[in-house]
Amino acid sequence: MKAKISMENITLANKDISDLEKYFKNNNDKLILKWSHYFDIYERHFSRFRNKEIVILEVGISQGGSLQMWKNYFGDKAKIYGIDIDARCKDFEEENIQIFIGSQSDRKFLEQVKSEIPPIDILIDDGGHTMKQQITTYKMLFEHVKNNGVYLCEDVHTSYWLKWGGGFKRRGTFIEFSKSFIDQLQAFHSRQKGLKANNFTKSVDSIHYYDSVIVIEKRAREKPYELKSGEVQFSIDKKFTFIGKLGEQIAYGTFLIINRVLKFFRLPGYTWP
Repeated sequence: MKAKISMENITLANKDISDLEKYFKNNNDKLILKWSHYFDIYERHFSRFRNKEIVILEVGISQGGSLQMWKNYFGDKAKIYGIDIDARCKDFEEENIQIFIGSQSDRKFLEQVKSEIPPIDILIDDGGHTMKQQITTYKMLFEHVKNNGVYLCEDVHTSYWLKWGGGFKRRGTFIEFSKSFIDQLQAFHSRQKGLKANNFTKSVDSIHYYDSVIVIEKRAREKPYELKSGEVQFSIDKKFTFIGKLGEQIAYGTFLIINRVLKFFRLPGYTWP
């Protein structure tokens, strides 16, 4: 009995895959370990850097296979740096690849690395994946990523694994730590003293959360402002006209007081009509 082959199966079989995934699937050299969905993420955020004079830092190089994958993908103009705690990784050095041996949770070591390498275009944290390692690496190296650069942290699912110090909504995990990024990105719009624009607000264009991966795209920003175009089609009726301007001001003031009290207790608020 002959098997039937549908057009859908043919389409799936011929689906375009990125050059990184092609390299990975045809790799017969040094070991590379990646989750299956990572390659689309890499392509989305890294493709614009190909064949340019860029600086890449990979934290956690293991068997050295990913260094070769990046070198093949980005081209001969890329300068690649690697960090690993295993001294044997020093043997992976070659033209355009330099290795630093040390712990990514050691602030002094990371400070030394930062002083010895140029500002970074792409930082990939694929290191030990513990909470301390991921948070320390971010705190020490994020500011060394260039404007228009990319900071990518892999395997953040360890924030949910007890063995790595994780747990759902557990304080001190990298995922919980990263949730503050969302507030910082919006800080230009904050009207509260507890949330003010900082260096993150002024240097980050977007944050991308994927299964197991967080990507931060950097770009210098100023406080945004609202724009208008076109002509008004109808007027918006003012509310509370029956109580007059003074009455409306009193009502609005009362509304603000109530919402401040609700905010203090972290209770849901309500909007001005």
